[in-house]
Amino acid sequence: MFDFFKNRKDSKMKLIVGLGNPGREYVNTRHNAGFYVVEKLAYELGEDITERKYKGLFAKARIGDEKAILLEPQTYMNNSGESVRAFMDYFKIEAKDVIVVYDDINLEPGNLRIRLKGSAGGHNGIKSLIAHMGTSDFPRVKMGVGEKPARMDLADHVLGHFNDEDKKKLDEAASHAIEAIKLMVDGQYDTAMNRYNVKKTK
Repeated sequence: MFDFFKNRKDSKMKLIVGLGNPGREYVNTRHNAGFYVVEKLAYELGEDITERKYKGLFAKARIGDEKAILLEPQTYMNNSGESVRAFMDYFKIEAKDVIVVYDDINLEPGNLRIRLKGSAGGHNGIKSLIAHMGTSDFPRVKMGVGEKPARMDLADHVLGHFNDEDKKKLDEAASHAIEAIKLMVDGQYDTAMNRYNVKKTK
C-alpha cells in the first residue's frame, strides 16, 4: 500500500466525505445516508473506515488511478466542517477535489442529485462545510430520503429509520452513488450527472 503520509504536499488526492452522526443509535437513519454510501464504497474497495485522525474516522484507498481518503466526520452533523477542513489542510486538498455525500429530504428515496456546487439548502452538515471550507464550490452527491410527513418535526424525520421498502430503494441508490463517485473521481462529472441525476424533484 502506498504511504499517504509521505510527500503529501506533492501528491494530489480526493477526499470522499460521507455525512452523518456517530453512535449506534444513528445507524441506518435517514441523516446517515452519507455514512452508509461511504461505508459501502469502502467495503467494495476492500477497506475499513477505522483509522482515526482530526475528529474523523477514515480509510485510505485507490479509486481507479487516484488516491482517495474516505472520511466520516465524528463531530456530529452540525460540526462536520471541522474534520473536513483539517483533512483538507493536512493533505493539501482543494475544495474541487472534495466529494460530499449526504441526505436530501427534497428527493424521494432511491433518487440522486449530483451537483458541482450550491447552497446548503437548509442542511446543517453542508452549512458547516461551507463555513469551514470558505466556499460552496465543491461537488456533492445528494441521497433522497423523502419529505417529512405533515406535522412531524424535521429532526424526528431525518433521525428516523427507513422502512423496508425505502431501505431497498436506498440500497439501489447507494450502488448508483458509488458508480457516480467513481466517475467523478475520474473527472467525468457530466457523465455522472447525465447518468444518475433524477430528472424531476419536488
